[in-house]
Amino acid sequence: MNAIGIIFSNIYDSALTELTRERTVASLPFAARYRQIDFTLSNMSNSGIQHIGIITKYNYRSLMDHLGSCAEWDLNLKNNGLVILAPYATSHSGIYRGKLEALYNSLDYLEHADEEYVVLSDSVSICAMDFNKVLQEHEDSGCDVTAVVTPFKNNQEKQFPIAVELDAKGNVRDMGVDVSIRDDFGGMGIYIMKRLDLIQAVRRCSIRGRYHLERDYLLREFNLSNISIHAYVFRGTVLFNFNTMDYYRNSMALLDPEVFHGIFNQRGLTIYTKVRDQAPTYFGEESRVDNCIVADGCRMLGSAEHSIIFRGVTIAKSAKVKDCILMQGCVISEGAELEGMILDKDVVVRPYTVLKGTREHPMIIEKGANV
Repeated sequence: MNAIGIIFSNIYDSALTELTRERTVASLPFAARYRQIDFTLSNMSNSGIQHIGIITKYNYRSLMDHLGSCAEWDLNLKNNGLVILAPYATSHSGIYRGKLEALYNSLDYLEHADEEYVVLSDSVSICAMDFNKVLQEHEDSGCDVTAVVTPFKNNQEKQFPIAVELDAKGNVRDMGVDVSIRDDFGGMGIYIMKRLDLIQAVRRCSIRGRYHLERDYLLREFNLSNISIHAYVFRGTVLFNFNTMDYYRNSMALLDPEVFHGIFNQRGLTIYTKVRDQAPTYFGEESRVDNCIVADGCRMLGSAEHSIIFRGVTIAKSAKVKDCILMQGCVISEGAELEGMILDKDVVVRPYTVLKGTREHPMIIEKGANV
């Protein structure tokens, strides 16, 4: 594929509160054994994109540890492969405030690439997608930018980076930024455009103090009729972890086989992650596990219901877990009862402790806590 990839790792950090206090959104654990960046990175790798830059802002140590040599995504290449674009302060912008400033600090990377196109993506869209189809539709449309959007129709309003109305050709007729929508199309934070056009746009916006990609470039230039925008409508299964409640609800949604297979069972679109060689999970004689996703390396001696259990979790005898997300290394001691909880990594729940949140308001326990 004649494109490089750019992934923004820190967008929406503040909306995920305790879960991103010491990590980026991109490195947030999800679905028992993955990190959120695995989905975007796998989509790019599966689409033949072998030149990828990940723009970071802060708290990216766990992200670098997770990526390692990038062998799992077949990106440990002698030429190109994956590059971490760490932030650095300049007299012009300092630590970036938006995507355009982030791209300005990474102009050297864009300028030294040879590919014609750039695929820009956030790290909050959980899906399996072939970017080759997006690029083909972009070229056929003749537009300057293609935004990947998805139909949004349910009883709740949801705020997307952009919301668009389309004409009969699938081109954007009207759009808004950071708005709640009901029946139009919501942007997935994924865009394709020519690399040289992006470099020119970044330079032009930077000298004018514009730093927000969607508001200061896409919306403004579209309203001035300076650019045309096509919309690629993705109709597959997609989840958006914009905030903590989204994260909890979407984790629970994976327990629905239709949702799970819509993401993890798409032909040619395998989702890869860092391999950890651990023993299979042990299920005790008295354990009871009902409608859960359980990773490897766990010891299941008590009961778990409607929960997401990450690697290396221990649930002791007579302990009860329901409607919970237990991240890697958590220990639920004997007689403890948990309901409606999100436990970050390495949390220890002491014997006979009772912790209860609700599905509407889950309680979060921070990494490494002993409660």
